Amino acid sequence: MTAGAPGVSPSDTAGRDLGRRLAARDLTAAAAVLNLVENRSRAAAEQTAALLEAVSVAALGHEAPAQIVGITGPPGVGKSSLLSRLVACWRASNRSVAVLAVDPSSRRSGGSLLGDRARIDREPGDRQVFIRSTAAGDKLGGLAPATRAAATALSVAFDIVVIETVGVGQSETEIADVADEVAVVVQPGSGDVLQFLKSGIMEIPDVLVVTKSDLGAIAHRALADLRAALRSLGADSVPVVAVSSVSPPTGIDELVDALDQRHRALDLPTHRLRGRRAAALAQFTVEHGERGLRGLGGRRAASHWLQTQPAGLDAPALVARLESRAQSSRGPDR
Repeated sequence: MTAGAPGVSPSDTAGRDLGRRLAARDLTAAAAVLNLVENRSRAAAEQTAALLEAVSVAALGHEAPAQIVGITGPPGVGKSSLLSRLVACWRASNRSVAVLAVDPSSRRSGGSLLGDRARIDREPGDRQVFIRSTAAGDKLGGLAPATRAAATALSVAFDIVVIETVGVGQSETEIADVADEVAVVVQPGSGDVLQFLKSGIMEIPDVLVVTKSDLGAIAHRALADLRAALRSLGADSVPVVAVSSVSPPTGIDELVDALDQRHRALDLPTHRLRGRRAAALAQFTVEHGERGLRGLGGRRAASHWLQTQPAGLDAPALVARLESRAQSSRGPDR
């Protein structure tokens, strides 16, 4: 359908056109995608919905091809330096990379405080690399709906999509619903192992990364502590990789290999389907609260009902269906 066709608004057409560019692997569409999903206007919301529908599994006929990698860890642990090395490694194997670096939000504008992430190095003029800071908003988990939408859309065009979160904590485990693999980054001598055991964050990583391995004995001790923590949790299969971002970097190839191995072992359609349904329920709850959940019979009933919905629907479409079901359960407004 085209602009002017019945039931199709110009906003729908603009969003679908952007989706078609991504499906054609047009990497130059990335900036427009981020500008759109972070725009709070009603027209932008309609365009974003049309964009996500155009790149949904139902529209594409398959899961988006990108490997979506989550990088999380405490502030100051060296995530940006690590990402600089990872981007260079992925580019050396001719993989295109999009990085969404989630930053704290400005209370005044709601936008990212740091702007485009200058701390992540890249080759000047390399159009196969896209780096943008995105705002955390009021999400304690660090992932605003705009970040989820951007990752979903860009995963259609890029080979690698990275989500770097602002910090680490129990609420941030939701990154596991968006990323295919999650790497948790820790710093030697920082006490992170104990904190992770307390917070439950050790339940989510697919790979654990110890930075600053050039520090020697203190880094080796951190490796041993992490492996002991994993054994205590019965998670011995989670790889632990030591890296150093100083020149010459070490451990970067091993980390990329570990992420690739986890990705190859993943049941991608099942994982992403579960993530879309979890995201839809989370977004519905944010918008409608506990009263909305009661209209669905509670969280468990809503989750079970989502499992009966078509697998190809994107998260916004699932939210719309949840809203329709909640409305029908209440009956006509009086």
